[in-house]
Amino acid sequence: MKFNFNIVLVNPQIPNNTGNIGRLCVGSLSKLHLVKPLGFEITDSRVKRAGLDYWGDLDLTYHDNFENLVDEIPDMSRVFFFTTRAESTYYDVAYQEGDWLVFGREADGLANEIVERYKEQCVKIPFPGTVRSFNLGNAVAMALGEGLRQLQN
Repeated sequence: MKFNFNIVLVNPQIPNNTGNIGRLCVGSLSKLHLVKPLGFEITDSRVKRAGLDYWGDLDLTYHDNFENLVDEIPDMSRVFFFTTRAESTYYDVAYQEGDWLVFGREADGLANEIVERYKEQCVKIPFPGTVRSFNLGNAVAMALGEGLRQLQN
């Protein structure tokens, strides 16, 4: 099956966010990748409650660590790392079917090593307010929305 996007959560901590993002993936025909360690058990009722009855339809892959994920990506040039520390915005990307959208932990985002290693592929979601960042589920929804908009044109 072809997927619109590959959504990657690196070390997610909050089960409700992951469940919600799983539901977004099902609705957008995207695949979810979870990079361990996770801050919860996937059997947690909060994950499945947030994903509602769509969790069974989710195409989900686990990766033991970040390097394991990287080894499975066929074209690293189509990977975009979402971080508040980026210069470019996610509007600057011309998305393609199958692109990889990578998000970090709720508490502190992507590790500095990842941001430095892939600096040219880092993007941020711009916002005029005084908050430091968006909720992970909201950030993924915004990124998917922009990506799907572009794929429809």
